[in-house]
Amino acid sequence: MNKQPTNLTSPEIRKHNGIETLFVNNEPFIILGGEIHNSSASNLQFMEDNVWPNLEDLHMNTVLVPIYWEQIEKVEGVFDYTVLDGIIQQARKYQKRLVLLWFGLWKNSESMYVPGWIKKDSDTYFRAKKISGELLNTISPLSQAAVQKDATALAHILGHIREVDQIENTVIAIQVENEIGLLGTDRDYSDVAEKEFAQNVPAEIEKAFSVQGAWRDCFGYEAGEYFMAFHFAKAVESITQAAQKEYALPCYANAWLKQYPWFSGSYPSGGPVASMHTIWKLMAPSLFCLAPDIYVPYVPQVMAEYHQDGNPLFIPEVRKDAVTASYALYAFGAHNAIGYSPFALEELSMDPKDIQKPPMEVMIALNIDPTAFDIEGSKECLSSVYSLMENIKPMYFKYRNTSQLKCYLKQTETDFGAVLNFEKYDFQIAYAPKQPCKPLAAGMVYEVGENSFFIMGMMSTINVLPKPGENKKVSILTLEDGDFVDGEWKAGRQLNGDERMSLQMNDRLCCYFLELYKY
Repeated sequence: MNKQPTNLTSPEIRKHNGIETLFVNNEPFIILGGEIHNSSASNLQFMEDNVWPNLEDLHMNTVLVPIYWEQIEKVEGVFDYTVLDGIIQQARKYQKRLVLLWFGLWKNSESMYVPGWIKKDSDTYFRAKKISGELLNTISPLSQAAVQKDATALAHILGHIREVDQIENTVIAIQVENEIGLLGTDRDYSDVAEKEFAQNVPAEIEKAFSVQGAWRDCFGYEAGEYFMAFHFAKAVESITQAAQKEYALPCYANAWLKQYPWFSGSYPSGGPVASMHTIWKLMAPSLFCLAPDIYVPYVPQVMAEYHQDGNPLFIPEVRKDAVTASYALYAFGAHNAIGYSPFALEELSMDPKDIQKPPMEVMIALNIDPTAFDIEGSKECLSSVYSLMENIKPMYFKYRNTSQLKCYLKQTETDFGAVLNFEKYDFQIAYAPKQPCKPLAAGMVYEVGENSFFIMGMMSTINVLPKPGENKKVSILTLEDGDFVDGEWKAGRQLNGDERMSLQMNDRLCCYFLELYKY
């Protein structure tokens, strides 16, 4: 395959004011996204009838869409791009970007989307085993033949995308595999894996972790998970490198979270969970980030966990109930997120009574918060946040990660408020109690002048205080409600009287311009 022309700029991750940022068409870009259901993208007519129309009015700019190895390479070495090309054309029609989710060797820890010719050849493309000898429906990452076939397939796909999309940049990133790891076992006990596990750890592991000896000697109780993380990350790196040689799109891997009951194998062992980030970063440096899929109630803690040690935050899957709007605002304001993407976003335009939730026993088994799938009120809340973020991009990119932008969020039931400290004023925030089908208290405050602020938030009340020790009072010189349009503030009402006593924000995102003085 031919390499991309050097005079074209493909989507890339690069620094913007010191922050890792996605650039599309040479401009900073934030993914205001949504992931669709797993099988929706396998049929173009289904997408046209049931998905694309439902994504209108959400003010989103990007759709996360699976592409399926079994559909693209049904016959070994023969690639059919009919559906993929159709998806790209549909995205252009509806003016959306695409993040493609490669359902290749591994999806939710299993090998369910590999072509039939791989599924039927278990000798060449061998499966992982439990210690009992039971075969898993997961091809082992130690199967070099399988990894090579996956790498060849994704490389071919990216070469094709380069040919059809290098000018339009409809496709802006690739997720390599999906929630990989092993369920039901801490590691692979196949013959090949047993032999490798008994060997001394590789030299790069010795150096990175200051250890020496076999895996069990080095990592004790967690040896199985470290062993699998090494081999899964190594496999993903091989696949990613091969693909990026054809078209250097940003690539990432997503994680099924490490969660209760906490032992490896109860969640996919070897996946890019936070405790395995060091080994994943070491072995898969071609990935721009390791991304969490979040269905647990403690979303802010997961954001903080994944936005550290140089790992940019991108959330490719997250709960879709009304609180997701609050989390989206916080992800961008507090964590400089590359993007945010609730799962099954096409459902937000449907009647809640028509939504099929996962069976309760499945949610219990997977430790999923059942309220994560409630959609009442969610569309309006999320679309308002997405619209805001699109329209404040100049101000957002100017002030993010500075002392002039501060963000707040009600993180727990016992979290009642916050104080945001600016140079001359303190903002006292009181959070409204959590309510069903409503967002959580959340907001951003931008200090744009010595006494001037833009405030955008919901489910909260704000009072402005003088600095401690000042024998002065704070009052409002100007208070406007309004909105941003294409980066510019469009004032609405001039507020006075009772509105000046405190700024109250309800369950719909509110925007204010505030000019203060002291006396």
